[in-house]
This record gives sequence, structure tokens and C-alpha cells, in this order.
Amino acid sequence: MTRKELVLLTVRLALPAILAQVSSVVMQFADSAMVGRMGAVDSAAIGLIGSSSWLINSVTMSLGTGFMVQVAHRIGAQEARKARDVVKHGLLFSLAFCLLMTVFAEAIRDQLPVWLGGEPEVCVQSTRYWTVYMLGLPFMMLNYTACGMLQASGDIKVPSLMNIIMCGLNIVFNYFLIFPSRILAVGSAQVFLPRAGLGVVGAALGTILAETVVAIITLAFLLLKSPDLRLRRGEKTRFAPDIISRAFRIAIPVAVEGMGMAGAQVAFTKIAATLGTFSIAANSFTLSAESICFMPAYGVQVAATTLVGQSIGAARKDMARKLAWLSVGLGMAMIAATALFMFLAAPVMIGVLTPVAEIQVISIACLRIVAIAEPFYCANVVANGSFRGAGYTLIPSIMVLASMWLVRIPLAAYIAPRYGLPGMWGAMAFELIFRGTIFLLHLKGNRWLNRGTV
Repeated sequence: MTRKELVLLTVRLALPAILAQVSSVVMQFADSAMVGRMGAVDSAAIGLIGSSSWLINSVTMSLGTGFMVQVAHRIGAQEARKARDVVKHGLLFSLAFCLLMTVFAEAIRDQLPVWLGGEPEVCVQSTRYWTVYMLGLPFMMLNYTACGMLQASGDIKVPSLMNIIMCGLNIVFNYFLIFPSRILAVGSAQVFLPRAGLGVVGAALGTILAETVVAIITLAFLLLKSPDLRLRRGEKTRFAPDIISRAFRIAIPVAVEGMGMAGAQVAFTKIAATLGTFSIAANSFTLSAESICFMPAYGVQVAATTLVGQSIGAARKDMARKLAWLSVGLGMAMIAATALFMFLAAPVMIGVLTPVAEIQVISIACLRIVAIAEPFYCANVVANGSFRGAGYTLIPSIMVLASMWLVRIPLAAYIAPRYGLPGMWGAMAFELIFRGTIFLLHLKGNRWLNRGTV
């Protein structure tokens, strides 16, 4: 394939995933805006445990990654039967593990907000949100794993469409579940609009309901309609320990990385909590606004993982290297453009999320500071996706953890008492530039191509 053909292939796979990520960002943005209209306490309640939710999600979903990579390798090697065996093992083991994590999450629901340093009224709301959100974890896991396996087989469109549908459902569910009933004036008539008025509980329930609906649809497509991965009549599968062991070899470093990153986010939130309720809320809103910029990078990451994984399965390491670099270059160019938009539009973006002037001032400053680091964050994300496609996860995970815990957190802890939340986001920007640079240097070498788990 020529370079132009490789670029077009990468774009064709990345574009649906990017659109799905954009819709996901719109969903998060709408969520934050809806909750933001309820006041600083409710916003802080969700922001306080947001990083902890990410921690639980990253641990549960890492196991799914171990199976997805194997699907990509089997499809690349034209071994569809073995790919279907991986799908069956992956769905069952991922669901079982997720149920255990749900029990753990519910066991710590009362202690978690207190440990994070939230004020009493914030802790009460955080506990309510966490309880409902974590009960839907198994459906989130099934949706994530099913979508990932379809993507690994080369089907990017269906998972992307499902993600867009989920985002739309979440917004609708939230609208009717978060806010109380009201009277609408339609011309000279008045219409009663029934709504649940559940507040932060409604925000959690809306997300769970949307995830559940889409998980059922995606699983049906995976098991009944997918050309390569659907179930075949009379095709039996025996327990294969090698599939499980290979999945864990890939997934454990990813899980440790996710735990370490989410743990660092928890630590970052805990530091922000010492600055007061406005800073907690501002940190949460800034994260929501920033995601508009960097989420397209995760769309390109999906394409990189799929393309590199299938190239490795087909024994084409030269193609894997070319596609990895093309994906990184494409992602960095896109994120540079979105970062410029984020810098210029920061007042408008934050103004949509919250009407509280004190929070707006802090969030705008933070958003503009981190904008300069976004292309380097994209380099980290897409390069890491390429490494995962090759089954190479241990060293990249160590690199991420070292960067987060040895650079970002100590620097943020030192700066916070002196320069507040904007200073903490400056520490984050510095760390993102450092991390992106070391990932680019590692991608340049050959170790990731020669030592992956196939």
C-alpha cells in the first residue's frame, strides 16, 4: 500500500470512532451543564468521586482489553474460528470479574467521599451518586467489551453508532430524571411536564439506563450479526486456559496502569479538595471541557490498536510501524487544532457549564493552561494504543505510572498551596508534555514490535 492509501485507511477507521468520541464528549458536557444548574454542592459531589469512578472502570475494562487484542491478532491471521473462541471466553470472564468489582465498590460507598476530603453536604450527595452508578457497572463492562471486540475485527461503524445512540439516550434520560416537574408555556396554554427530580441520583441513573439499552443492542449484533464473530450453529467451544492466560498477561499491566492513573487522579482531586468547594467544582468542569479537546485522540487510538493488532497477526511488522506513526501524526495534528479552539473558546465553554462566576474564573484559567499540552497528550494516547495492538503493555504502563506519580502529583502538591488550582493544572500540563515526549521516543525503537504478546 502507498502512503496515501495507508493514510486513507487510517482515517476511514478513525473517523467513526472520532465521531463517537465527540458524541461522548457532548454527553459529558451536557451532563455537567445539567448538574451545574443545580448548584456548586451537587457539582462538587460528582466531581469529588469522578476520578474514583474512573479507577473502578479502568480496572474492570482492562480485562476486556486483553481479549480484544487477541481478537485483532486472530482476525489479522485469518483465524475467525479462534477469534470467536476468544469472544466467548472474553464475555464470560469479563462479566464475572465485573460483578466482583461491583460488590467491592458498593462496600466502600460510605467511606470513599469522606476519605477524599469532601465537606459533609458534598459527601452525602456523592454517596448517593456512587451507589446507583456502580450498580450499572456490569452493563458498562458488557458494552465496552462487545464494542471493543467488534472494533478489533475491523468493524468501527457499529460500535461508533451505538456510542452515539447511547449519548443521545443519556441526555434524554438525564433531562427527565435530574430535574423536577415544571409547567411549560406553549402560546397561551400551559402544559405540565412530568419529571422525576432526582438530582445527582438521576444523573447516575440516566447514564446506567443508556448504557444498559446500548449494551443489549451491541451484544445482539456481536453474537448474531457480526460476519466474523457471530455465533455459529453447532460450533462448540471448550475452555482454553491459554486464551485466559494471554488475556491476563496483556490486561494486568493495563489494569495496573489504569489503577495508577486513576489513583493519581484521585490524589489530584484530594489535593484540589483542600482548596475548597469552588475548586472541586472548577476542577470537575475543567475536566469536562478539556475532554472536548482530547477525546478525538481516543478515536484515533481505536484505529491504531485495530490496525497494528491485525498487522501483527498477519506477521507484517513493517506495516505495523508505518500505521502506528501515521496514527500518531494524524492524532497530533487534529488535537493541535482542537486545543487552539479550546484556548479561544474557554469562556464560552465554561459559561455553558456553570453560572457561578467564582468557578468560571478558575476553570477558564485552568483550561487555557492545559491547552498547550494537548498534542503531547494525544501522542501518548495513540502511541499507547499502538503498543496495545502489538500486545506490548508492561513497559508503557510503567512509563505512564512513573510520569503520573513521580512528576505530576509531587509537583501539583507543591504548587497547590502557592498558586491554587491553576497552578495544579500547570503541573498537569508539564507532565503531559513530558509523557508524550517519552512515548514518542519509545515508539521510535523496535522493542515494542519484538516483545509483544501474540
